[in-house]
Amino acid sequence: MASDFENPMYWRKRFRSETAFEWLTPSSTFIDLLAPYLDRLDPQASEILHLGSGTSDLHNHLRRSGFLNVTNIDYEPLALERGQQLERKAFGDVKTRYRVADVTKLEPPAEPKCRLVVDKSTADAVSCGGDEAVAAMAERIHGCLDKKSGVWISMSYSDSRFGVGRVRELFHVGVVSTVPIPKRLESDPDIAHWCYELSPKEA
Repeated sequence: MASDFENPMYWRKRFRSETAFEWLTPSSTFIDLLAPYLDRLDPQASEILHLGSGTSDLHNHLRRSGFLNVTNIDYEPLALERGQQLERKAFGDVKTRYRVADVTKLEPPAEPKCRLVVDKSTADAVSCGGDEAVAAMAERIHGCLDKKSGVWISMSYSDSRFGVGRVRELFHVGVVSTVPIPKRLESDPDIAHWCYELSPKEA
C-alpha cells in the first residue's frame, strides 16, 4: 500500500475530487459480514464507531439497519462532508454523527461502552506508519470498547495485519471470513481480503 496513505495531505487532495469510494469490498458485502454482530445489538442504545469513514456509504447501510448511534470518524474534514452528503442524498437528512479525529489518538471515554468498532482498510492505511501506529490504533480502540461485549471488526488486504505483539496483548484476534477477489484470468493467483474479529482482553 502506498506510503502516502499515512499523509493527511494525500487524503485532502484526494477528497477534493472523490465523492464516493469503497475500499476492498462494497459496503453491501461488508454489512452482510457485520450482520451477526448487529443482530446482538439494540439499535436504539448501542454505540458504533466507524473508523476512517472516508467516502464510504457504510454508515448508510448501518442506518438502514436501524442504527443511528453511529459516529463516523476521519481525520480529514472534507471526508466527513462527503459522508454527510451521501447520507443526506440517501435519506433526506443527517442523523448519524461525524467527528474529526486521528484513529491513533482517539480520546477514550471515562466509561468505555462502545459495542462495535468497524473499519474497512483503515488499519491498512495506518500500517503505512509502521507497527507502532497500528499498536497505537489498537490501544485507542481498546480504550473505547465495552470490555465484556464490545468487538472490533476490521477488513484488510493483509493476512497478517494484526500480528503486532501489542495488538495481541490487547485483543483476542480471529478471522471472521475471507472474501475472494474476482480473477481477471483463470491463471491469476487466488487472492482474498480478510475480515478480522478483535475482542478486547481485560486491561
